[in-house]
Amino acid sequence: MWDPETVETEPPDLIDADPTVVHGQARIRGTRIPVSVVLDCLATGMTEEQIRAQYPSLPTGAVNAALAHAAFLAR
Repeated sequence: MWDPETVETEPPDLIDADPTVVHGQARIRGTRIPVSVVLDCLATGMTEEQIRAQYPSLPTGAVNAALAHAAFLAR
């Protein structure tokens, strides 16, 4: 069940943006994989396991971090 006390008010630590990497897009820290790519994969119905198989450099927690980042931006 959703608990508003556990929702972060800031982007997760696994999300980074650097103007010199992937044109400054939000990306998974330590990779060149934009958050939007992870979200697009989820939107097409891919599971976390399928996304991690497609992008093996994704660190543990990256998919959840991408979702948390999207929720943060939606707020």
